[in-house]
Amino acid sequence: MTGGAARAGAVALAGFTTFLSLYTPQPILPLIADSLGVAEAATGGTITAALVAVALVAPFAGAISDRVGRKRLIVGACLLLAVPTLLAAGAQSLEALLLWRFLQGLALPFIFTVTVAYVGDEAKGADGLRLAGIYGIGTILGGFGGRLVAGLAAEIAGWRAGFVAIGLFTLAAGVAVAVLLPAERRFQPQRGGLRGLLATWRAHLGNARLVATCFVGFLMLFSNVAVYTFVTLHLAAPPFALSPAAMALVFAVYLVGAATTVVATRLAIRFGRRATLGLAAGLAGAGLVLSLVPSLVAVVAGLAMLSGGLLVVQTLALGFLGVAVERGRSAAVGMYVTTYYVGGALGGLVPALAWQAAGWPGVAALVLPAIAVMGVLGWRFWGEPAGAATRR
Repeated sequence: MTGGAARAGAVALAGFTTFLSLYTPQPILPLIADSLGVAEAATGGTITAALVAVALVAPFAGAISDRVGRKRLIVGACLLLAVPTLLAAGAQSLEALLLWRFLQGLALPFIFTVTVAYVGDEAKGADGLRLAGIYGIGTILGGFGGRLVAGLAAEIAGWRAGFVAIGLFTLAAGVAVAVLLPAERRFQPQRGGLRGLLATWRAHLGNARLVATCFVGFLMLFSNVAVYTFVTLHLAAPPFALSPAAMALVFAVYLVGAATTVVATRLAIRFGRRATLGLAAGLAGAGLVLSLVPSLVAVVAGLAMLSGGLLVVQTLALGFLGVAVERGRSAAVGMYVTTYYVGGALGGLVPALAWQAAGWPGVAALVLPAIAVMGVLGWRFWGEPAGAATRR
């Protein structure tokens, strides 16, 4: 394997590992609720616990990485993540499961944040866009794979088997990243201690394009978590009444995002991120509206469109971080990741009120404006001449 191929494979695996663990509970929430004797709506906290931990740690993960380097943190976090994932399988109460999920979340920023910074350092211009696209595809496959493996394992041997399987996959992926990922070559450590870090954060908070990109990420993950947490409850109820294995297969719509990300990367290189974002947001919004039709085919098709759009937005935002900032890139990624996962945490909580009040239509009515605002922010702050992405 060539150095470039090894790097691309390792970056994809890092993205895969992050999202493999993050959404593991979604297809098995009804089983967890039944096993632990809690309300179904309360199990949404298993998603929120990990997201809150990520949001708390991400700025510090970025700051640490800007000083000590990239690869050692990525590899160490991948391997460490397997521990609470395996321990979650033995949880005897919802509180214990929330604790293990929170500990999983503490490790995730050292993969997500640092890998995005690694891409920004090591790959520039069109090469950077392509590598960001590869990372995005890895996250998509991980998001799908985590749900699929958990759902299928739960169908065979209960929800605990899902966490065991994910933990073993995580361990194997960590070893592969250690072998494949080249050490950083362009990394320049940041100096200045706490004063330097605060100065970097002040500069980032004054960067309108970076702040707007952070809010794009916030709204993207809010929408994604809201949809896939509560559509699980929607599809588990009559008239659909899907089993955990069938639910896991529904998450195959995530793979549409892999295809749209490849196409969108080419469009962004040729026409710019802003136009591509507009198309992606429009696709996501149309898919959400289609999911309101009371037909399993329509719901699945709508979810496919929504995934295809939202996951393109994620890749575009990650790639734009390297354009929006020149120094303190990992700290900028940490800032992005914090707002991104705060959005995800709220996506697991806020729509519960809409769900209780109006079911799936209520959740959709909440998410649709978020998608629209996401598109407006990107259009306003991501302006660049057509083809500029190839020159950066």
